[in-house]
Amino acid sequence: MVGNTEKTGQPLAVNRPKRNRLTRDDLELSLLGLPAFIWYVLFCYLPMFGLIIAFKQYKIFPRQSFLYNLFHSEFVGFKNFSFFIHNNAFAMLLRNTLLYNIVFIILGIVIPVALAVMINELYSKRASKTYQTLMFFPHFLSWVVVSYFVFAFLNTDYGTLNRVIMFFGGEPHRWYSEATYWPLFFVILKVWKGTGYGMVVYLATITGIDGSLYEAAMLDGASKWQIFWNVTLPQLKPTTFFVIIMLTIASFKVYDQMYMITQGGPGNATMTLVYYIYNVAFVNTPKYGYASAVAMVLFVLVLAVTIVQFKGSSNND
Repeated sequence: MVGNTEKTGQPLAVNRPKRNRLTRDDLELSLLGLPAFIWYVLFCYLPMFGLIIAFKQYKIFPRQSFLYNLFHSEFVGFKNFSFFIHNNAFAMLLRNTLLYNIVFIILGIVIPVALAVMINELYSKRASKTYQTLMFFPHFLSWVVVSYFVFAFLNTDYGTLNRVIMFFGGEPHRWYSEATYWPLFFVILKVWKGTGYGMVVYLATITGIDGSLYEAAMLDGASKWQIFWNVTLPQLKPTTFFVIIMLTIASFKVYDQMYMITQGGPGNATMTLVYYIYNVAFVNTPKYGYASAVAMVLFVLVLAVTIVQFKGSSNND
């Protein structure tokens, strides 16, 4: 036993049973995670082999397999990348993608945090649940449904917005032909549809904050703003970092709302890299190699932004 000594005063060696490297629990958990592992290998890692398409002038030969088409297509090196970078649309696509991303991230944090704090301050649980439900409901709407709402609201002939403008003596607008307003429209739609989800995430975090922190702050005479700034906000840092990563991924993948509502227009005002990739690969004359090169540029852009976010998070900690 531990603590026993021999007559010489030296402690006895403790014989501990060696733990098997793979226990029954480990085996069960491994089998449980095996389907997910196979799914990721088949649909996430195996398709990465197709990145070689970006360096080829990919062509589809009649009645041939993908591998045959891949290996018999002409190798062009970085020609697809060079063509895209020197394309007149490159600056516009990069600007739209980054600006939409920045605006979506900022508003996707500020507005949900403000709403979560306000709802948390409500004394009525019924009112709190009602507001949560109303704000969370748009998250479940498909962008197809939202596009019909937008069309009914902005239609030139009988749209609600033009009727209101005409009622006050103004001239109706052809909203689907004017590029000026659509960045604002898309920001409003994105915030309206996604705020409820972020609000619920932040509200769950705020609810789990230790109440003694608030009590100590109130005993010290802190105001509501000081409590929020010095107690609530620091406790939201881990959740905020998670939300930023998710918003970044979602913002760079913005496609469905652009396609359903304006199809990238008017005047390319809502054209992003993802939608451009779709147009190049599947609309008009397909250019699979060029589209794959643009996709790799998008990947590098997302990777760079993610690294900056991780570096910023580690520096703040």
